Amino acid sequence: MKENRVITALITGASGGIGRELAKLFAKDHHNLVLVARSAEKLAQVADQLQREFGVSVKTVALNLSASPAPEFLFDQLQREGVVVDVLVNNAGYGKFGEFAHIAVDDSLGQIQLNITALTHLTKLFLRPMIERGSGRIMNVASTAGFQPGPLMAVYYATKAYVISFSEALANELKDKGVTVTCFCPGPTDTSFQARAGMENSRLVKKVVAMDAETVARHGYRGLMKGKTLVISGFQNWLTAESVRFAPRRMVTAVSRWVAERVE
Repeated sequence: MKENRVITALITGASGGIGRELAKLFAKDHHNLVLVARSAEKLAQVADQLQREFGVSVKTVALNLSASPAPEFLFDQLQREGVVVDVLVNNAGYGKFGEFAHIAVDDSLGQIQLNITALTHLTKLFLRPMIERGSGRIMNVASTAGFQPGPLMAVYYATKAYVISFSEALANELKDKGVTVTCFCPGPTDTSFQARAGMENSRLVKKVVAMDAETVARHGYRGLMKGKTLVISGFQNWLTAESVRFAPRRMVTAVSRWVAERVE
């Protein structure tokens, strides 16, 4: 960053999991924060902890980013208050387990709205001021799920494939403008994501050892600060993501389904 003032990072999905751990890392480095999530109560708890422990300024915004007007509302509010966002972390997202034909249409479209549309809209809104200043960082949180099709979570996997492609293309467009874009791809991580998705009994959750959110967030944070375009958390996850490029697509899809299926 070129400015001598305190850097402010905006983090969506900041009330728990990876988002909360990322907020701690920013606060530890004395960055001010704007934290966004649906739960005002959980956000207040996170903000209180970070303010007491690190002495940083933390603004909370309880907002459901699945609602189409939400990104514009958030941007306008921060503009009115004179809050300059130096780092945008698009972390909010969710998945839903089950066959596409049996999942409620609101859940399918809701994933697209939050994982793709809100992420794209927020990036669009906060990017121009960054370009005008000649500095900024954007982290879009995808997933190793985005490297292959995902039967039983078809929409979620597809949304994360979009985030990877979008982020890598945007990083290329901005390479000479002082703004970096990092696509962060965690693998299985111990958060509330699995319970919300309804996949607690899947083979992925039962048989695969998940990484802890603190370690995963640290990988993403380091990659963001180094300006890396693509960051995959953990060597095993990197190896898996790379290997699918060389395997037959039908095999990759079949294995993906096997991993996702429920087990006793």
